[in-house]
Amino acid sequence: MSIMEKLQYISTRSFEEMKGMDTAALRAGFQLPAVFVPGIFSGYYVAEDRMIVMGAVPLGASLSLPAFTEFTKASFLLDRRELGIINVGGAGTVVADGQSYHLETKDSLYLGMGTREVSFTSDDASNPSRFYMNSAPAHQTCPPVHVPFASVEPMVAGAVENANHRKIYQCIIPGKVNSNQLVMGFTELQPGSIWNTMPPHVHLRRHEIYLYFNIPDNNMVLHLMGKPDETRHIIMRDGEAVYSPSWSIHSGAGTTAYSFVWSMAGENQDYKDMDMVSVNELR
Repeated sequence: MSIMEKLQYISTRSFEEMKGMDTAALRAGFQLPAVFVPGIFSGYYVAEDRMIVMGAVPLGASLSLPAFTEFTKASFLLDRRELGIINVGGAGTVVADGQSYHLETKDSLYLGMGTREVSFTSDDASNPSRFYMNSAPAHQTCPPVHVPFASVEPMVAGAVENANHRKIYQCIIPGKVNSNQLVMGFTELQPGSIWNTMPPHVHLRRHEIYLYFNIPDNNMVLHLMGKPDETRHIIMRDGEAVYSPSWSIHSGAGTTAYSFVWSMAGENQDYKDMDMVSVNELR
């Protein structure tokens, strides 16, 4: 089995497990660092809600979506799954069962259950696409939808004086795209702001995956996790993802403004389903 056909397994983690982890164990248990590897597929199978998290960076040749039969036991990945794609690199093209979709930077694409053949190419190998993908189990077929970045009206949140002024782009979400359970979008911190999802929240009905991107060299994001009264942190760099369990807060602060893709699967698709946490509760 080649590396482009293999996923790293990330088991479901409990709060009690987290309490006993040192830095190395936290990174091994929750961080997903190798999402983008030039020229191949690279990814993870997150046991909670059975999310597949992966990236494709096509160079000279196109890349075809593997079946990952070790986990799916299917002849093609989307036999019983759906797929969300957000391009966080240069422009490129996705071909799904013969239909071509050109994705500019920050464009999104939803592909439904039953899509058999999916391939990815970059317009320019010197500025390759970085196709970030999440796949969740599905029970019915929903139609494919291309969501251009220019068509998404952002939700503005936070304030400059609190260093959390940000624009939230809801891309694969009810009312815009029909899906079984997958919800995806991304948030852009505005210049001068560093805090995301602050004040924080939890939602026991869904787990969440964060992919941090547009982090300049020599900068980082301190990703906060854990329960409100017992938090931990993981240092994140550009193009790295992190698994946030349903019992955990997810927030962070960077050394500069940055962006992150958020994606969820679980019991519901209600973006506003959040149990808010006061800043005063954090420890």
